[in-house]
Amino acid sequence: MSSVLYDAPGPRAKRRNVVVSVVFFALLALLIWFIWLTLDEKGQLEWSLWKPFTESPAWTTYLLPGLANTLKAAALAMVIGLPLGAVFGIARLSDHRWVRLPAAWVVEFFRAIPVLLLMLFANEFYNRWTDVSSEQRPLYAVVTGLVLYNASVLAEVVRAGILSLPKGQSEAAMAIGLRTGQTMRTILLPQAVTAMLPAIVSQLVVIVKDTALGGVMIGFTELLNSRATLAAFYANVIPSFVVVAIIFIVLNFALTSFASWLEKRLRRSKRSTGAVLGAEDMEELNPAATGGTFGTGAGGSI
Repeated sequence: MSSVLYDAPGPRAKRRNVVVSVVFFALLALLIWFIWLTLDEKGQLEWSLWKPFTESPAWTTYLLPGLANTLKAAALAMVIGLPLGAVFGIARLSDHRWVRLPAAWVVEFFRAIPVLLLMLFANEFYNRWTDVSSEQRPLYAVVTGLVLYNASVLAEVVRAGILSLPKGQSEAAMAIGLRTGQTMRTILLPQAVTAMLPAIVSQLVVIVKDTALGGVMIGFTELLNSRATLAAFYANVIPSFVVVAIIFIVLNFALTSFASWLEKRLRRSKRSTGAVLGAEDMEELNPAATGGTFGTGAGGSI
């Protein structure tokens, strides 16, 4: 079956695709076998190294508290960063220069700084000029860095999503007398959400993974930092990395799966019902358009 962008492969192309697929999976199998063989030679596949993950102390003492801190920091950053990014994204589209220009400067400034530096600066700020305790300071610094960086990125996502809509949407809203704020709130944003959702979810996955930066540099006891303590106690560095990697994969897969379900639901809810409106329905929706408000008698004649 052919389309404008794609031609159906012929017999030679199909054979070539089969050969490429077979070669790829053969190389992948060889790579997995090589990794397995190397780990076995180094003694990393011994049951004594993996056994701690079948017992509760490894989870209740190290992994689950670290995972809870990871989810806590990521959730706070999402809850604060999403609306903040939406506000700055909309502000960048404002008709007023005194709103548009400062929003653009803020977004470009924080988007240009690595998130790790923002965490370090935030940690130093809370240390010097606030009364935040030393136990809570790493969490505050991680959340602050994630919010400042990801809100600026999400602001660009929001701006691009709104600009991707046809100009006819705004023109139609102006034609019926809606103000700019009303047009943005009731027409543009609801339509742009579906288009922006994949990019937003990708950024949320980045937020979850970037919490590990706080554990590396400022001692935030997130999942990866807790893994280091577990590996030092049980002397199982490679198995601990594998288990933590699987946890991150499952966590991010669940997040993207939920986003895919939400996107499909939003698209279905916005589909037209296909119902045909009659003259009575039109008069009920807009009496002025059908002369209902101009009638002088029972028949509605002028």
